[in-house]
Amino acid sequence: MHTHNVSHAAVVIGRFQPFHDGHRSLLQWALAAAPRVVVVIGSAFQARSPKHPFTWQERAEMVRLSFPEAERRRLHCVPVRDFFDDARWVAAVRHAVAGAWAGAGPAAPPETVTLVGHARDATRDYLEAFPDWTLQRADNVQVRRASLMRDALFAAPETAFGDLAGEIPPGAIDVLRAWRNGPAFEALAEEAGLLREYEASWASAPYPPVLVTVDCVVKCGNHVLLIRRGQAPGKGLFAVPGGFLEQRETTQQAALRELEEETHLDLPPATLRACLKATDVFDRPDRSARGRTITHGFFFDLGERELPALRADDDAAAAEWTPVAALQAREDRFLDDHFQMLDHYLGLLPAPSAL
Repeated sequence: MHTHNVSHAAVVIGRFQPFHDGHRSLLQWALAAAPRVVVVIGSAFQARSPKHPFTWQERAEMVRLSFPEAERRRLHCVPVRDFFDDARWVAAVRHAVAGAWAGAGPAAPPETVTLVGHARDATRDYLEAFPDWTLQRADNVQVRRASLMRDALFAAPETAFGDLAGEIPPGAIDVLRAWRNGPAFEALAEEAGLLREYEASWASAPYPPVLVTVDCVVKCGNHVLLIRRGQAPGKGLFAVPGGFLEQRETTQQAALRELEEETHLDLPPATLRACLKATDVFDRPDRSARGRTITHGFFFDLGERELPALRADDDAAAAEWTPVAALQAREDRFLDDHFQMLDHYLGLLPAPSAL
């Protein structure tokens, strides 16, 4: 019988792609620390990809089925999306934890919160982002990295479940088997194979590659310019126009070239330059499935003119003017971090104060 302070919550934050025994150990620490545990599922609304193959609902089910019924009732899974702005992400986590607490019982927020985690690399800096919460550092459990588990699932699905049985709880394995037999697997496995070939092509480089790209957010009135990708990675997903920097051009020249190549946007370069409102560097280490990729974002606001003509070409299977109001409903259908890029420039999601 638990004798915890009933106004005490424990929190575990992760992507859980997939949920494994290391994650389960963290939740066991959390269950021992508090009567209720909020499991914050990060990168919750990303499109399926080899890096994010499981929906947040599938990950929540992996968590749920990895514990006996009595402990399941004490676990509350909540989704949190990615943000470029760390302050907005922290506010979103706090908002999700408070919402889970209110939904499970008393409306007042918990008096004390314990954040359970373990430091492994720079991606764990978020553990220091909640100074008013008590940080409980748990012991590491020796399992392979989640990226290697995903590689095994895609490269050899026939044997992967047996190989991973000692590192992933049986309940989570059941969810993975259902996913393997579902409609999303084949396209994801094909893309994962292409990405493995892409990575192998850099194997002889003297240093790990750092790739440079450009991406263009183009607004006209209450519409924004999107493409539908015609090739992997992200075939069929929405994206903003963009591509790789060439050897003899500036990033701005690359942005204008990519707009022309992918959309044939019917405006002269001089007009586009006059409409350039902001440039930013988006450099989170894990932002792209293709590896370490730093992109230079360009925001063009064309004002209230008539929507210029478009014609899709190059990597784009389609190009369209999309109402800004329709973007959030498509959040889980964007390549990499392109929805977050649109949010950065267009303010699609609430500010921290609103959370």
